[in-house]
Amino acid sequence: MTICAYVTFDDRDDHDDERELVLGAWRAAGIEGKAVSWDDPEIDWSVFDAAVIRSVWDYVGRRTEFVGWAHRAASVTKLLNPAAVIESNTDKTYLRELGVPIVPTHWSSSDLPRWDEYVVKPAISAGARDTIRTIDRAAAEAHAARLESEGRTPMVQPYLDMVETEGETSLLYFNRTFSHAVRRNAMLAPGQTLADNARAELRTPAPDQFELAEKVLAEIGGDLLYARVDLVRLADGSPALIELELT
Repeated sequence: MTICAYVTFDDRDDHDDERELVLGAWRAAGIEGKAVSWDDPEIDWSVFDAAVIRSVWDYVGRRTEFVGWAHRAASVTKLLNPAAVIESNTDKTYLRELGVPIVPTHWSSSDLPRWDEYVVKPAISAGARDTIRTIDRAAAEAHAARLESEGRTPMVQPYLDMVETEGETSLLYFNRTFSHAVRRNAMLAPGQTLADNARAELRTPAPDQFELAEKVLAEIGGDLLYARVDLVRLADGSPALIELELT
């Protein structure tokens, strides 16, 4: 029987509501799964045939440590997704290198563009952590400067109203094969919570969205067990990448 690690974190509040569903599906497929924290010093990763990164939500404040773990684990087992992918994907500066349309992004606190409304966030983040939405250009600049003072790369973007109407379209792939797409709610819309953002409904992507998602994945080399391509529409209606989730 294949033995596989379900890689998670020390989740005392039991936030991961998918764990038992996944482990049950693995059992049905003949895979013995075990949920283990990525930073557990007692774990011998070599006993697993593979390790699938699932819910490692504490990596944001410990990225260097997490990337180091990924490379060590990958040296003794099959890590999915691969360590090089994890290292790149956990810092959103990868968006600058993809060569596909992305949400307009300014990468410093100086000379901010003139936009009606701003979103400012760090390049290493998840769940809107340390992210603000503001119409005040000075406040956007100050938040970006604070991130820089902490040694973090700021991302300054225009707020796109379409996320409150059409919403984000997320295309999910397994082994680079399209599986399904969902509509995701806007994280920064008034009254929205993290739980609201986690809810999604099935959606059929438009041809231009599907075309862009395929282009995005073509930019990434190597094996990909899973990928989520998050798209929005710009003011002119064209699709753009907001995030490529490979972690």
